[in-house]
Amino acid sequence: MHTIVRFFQMGGFFMFPILMVLAAGLAISVERWLHLTRVKKDNSQTWDQLQPVLAAGDFDRARDMVNEDGSTIAQMLSMGLARQGAVRRREDIEIAMEESLMEIIPQLEKRTPYLALLSNIATLFGLLGTIMGLIAAFTAVATASPAEKAALLAASISEAMNCTAFGLMSAIPLLLIHARLTSTTGQIVGSLEMVSVKALNSISTFAKRAY
Repeated sequence: MHTIVRFFQMGGFFMFPILMVLAAGLAISVERWLHLTRVKKDNSQTWDQLQPVLAAGDFDRARDMVNEDGSTIAQMLSMGLARQGAVRRREDIEIAMEESLMEIIPQLEKRTPYLALLSNIATLFGLLGTIMGLIAAFTAVATASPAEKAALLAASISEAMNCTAFGLMSAIPLLLIHARLTSTTGQIVGSLEMVSVKALNSISTFAKRAY
């Protein structure tokens, strides 16, 4: 702990903005991870219940189920099933679900892009802190005696580099978390698209039988 505190103190003023950026990034990461995990779980449970109902062609019951469910998959299917009894064309039902999906995707991606931005900001703060530290170091060396210059310059540069190191230590995890959250969001969107196709196929199958 003493080493960490010493490392932080040696980095100078810009260590604090980097720390705040890291804290904001981690807060967003935790919130998004919990949200996406909950969405995946709710979608999986909802689809397990809906799939046999749709396969049996009981669309009235399916409409009741999705209207009572708060998951994103139910939100999307409710738009399609609402059109199922009113229109005959598959394209109309498909457009309704695509419209719903366009509303869902921004909610899934919400705040995730900020992680990449915060990662870049942490890196830039680290570089800025190092540059300011080097400016201060060379200013101090200019007034130092020749015998002290080398030792003073080496110590000052070492301290200035702490800011860059901390900036990179903050930026790299945020980038990795951003990539993971983006991948998870893509998986959820892919599963929603797959479900919409399966629901459309079930609706079309029973529509053909009705005629």
